[in-house]
Amino acid sequence: MFQVRIHGRGGQGVVTAAELLSVAAFEEGRHAQAFPTFGSERTGAPVVSFCRIDDRPIRLREPIVAPDALIVQDPTLVHQVDLFGGVPGDAFVLVNTTRSVEELGLADAAAKLRPDRLLTVPATELAREHLGRPVPNAALLGAFAAVTGVVSLASVVAAIRARFPATVAEGNVGAAEAAFAAASPAPAEAVHA
Repeated sequence: MFQVRIHGRGGQGVVTAAELLSVAAFEEGRHAQAFPTFGSERTGAPVVSFCRIDDRPIRLREPIVAPDALIVQDPTLVHQVDLFGGVPGDAFVLVNTTRSVEELGLADAAAKLRPDRLLTVPATELAREHLGRPVPNAALLGAFAAVTGVVSLASVVAAIRARFPATVAEGNVGAAEAAFAAASPAPAEAVHA
């Protein structure tokens, strides 16, 4: 079973991100569940959502304590919430930011993670560029597909198109595709060129 925890703020599409990820898994014939947890239900309040993906039916219902992947939609939560609590050293970690890990003050947390699985993604900027709104969820799901391979970009795109009206969907698809391209590992021959 692959477990994902998504942190962000109300209004950033944190709950929708988990739902889209679960639909992407369904698109591939897998089992999935998505659910949120939040305190005060208002824009800007911290929100956490969860997604589990497996090839077999999922019977667990509790929040994810030790995720295989952590997605941080709002970097201002870095020093307000225990984002890295329970995150194992081999987890995939995606942080929505244009800043470096050091600039965010995450050097200590990063030292406990595999460097090849820690990625910063300018998801808000990609969303503004492609959607015209600062909603980073679709872009982060594109990057998630690139770095984890747990779901394909095609399944993420299908989930986005199924969820939103055409004009909104295409902006989100553009952001997801751009983040996927940015997060995809460079071909070996390009590294040596």
